[in-house]
Amino acid sequence: MKKIVIKCGGSILDELTPAFFASLKELQGHGYRLVFVHGGGPDINKMLAMYQVEPEFHNGLRKTTKETLEVVELVLSGQTNRKLVQKLTQNGFQTIGLNGSDGNLLQADFIDQQSLGFVGEITKVNDQLISILIQEGMIPVITPIAVHETGQKLNINADYAAAAVAGAIGAEQCIFVTDVEGIMVENQVVHSVEKEQVEKYIEDGTIYGGMIPKVTSALSALDKGLSSVMIVSGKAPFFNGEEWKGTKIIGKEWSYHE
Repeated sequence: MKKIVIKCGGSILDELTPAFFASLKELQGHGYRLVFVHGGGPDINKMLAMYQVEPEFHNGLRKTTKETLEVVELVLSGQTNRKLVQKLTQNGFQTIGLNGSDGNLLQADFIDQQSLGFVGEITKVNDQLISILIQEGMIPVITPIAVHETGQKLNINADYAAAAVAGAIGAEQCIFVTDVEGIMVENQVVHSVEKEQVEKYIEDGTIYGGMIPKVTSALSALDKGLSSVMIVSGKAPFFNGEEWKGTKIIGKEWSYHE
């Protein structure tokens, strides 16, 4: 069974086009089973502003107090997840929205409770639950909320969550959906590039501005053990049955066997 994990950032959800959903249909037609993991940063920040809670970040990860966690879960499971499930359903896909803490789907430990609060790193994925759902023809749509062995819920970086799910289910590919078609060098999309070269592109300014966080999201998945990831556009077709459109980033062997 060929599986693909698709990570959608919160900022692209409102911009997904019919061409994107047509590519998903192509993937299904070629025997791929799909699993979605999504973020919700913009919606979370809006809700935190409404509650007058100032977002705090530490080493790129959102510091999560108990109060913040309540807002994060409320937005991810009650708003962002519903939005993505609805879009997929409207485009003819059978989907099921899941909080990552449901059925011990995502299990995690605290990263550093003192500095980050209720932020976790995934230690185990209930791949059996995912397998049951995809065998029944469903597309799981998962929020990056995990559960600690004590029952405490933890906020997970969505990029890391996607990487952990992809690794656990043996996915052939982990796709990061953005608003660009891939990494551009001299106005051309680079179809395949090694992680080390991407880091050089960031250093020398070839990759700049808003593209940096999109690329570093994908790189972070390589650091979590995947051998390759893809950056594709949510606004254009990215798979036509024969070829992929986007940038495949390949990790060096040492980067994921350390």
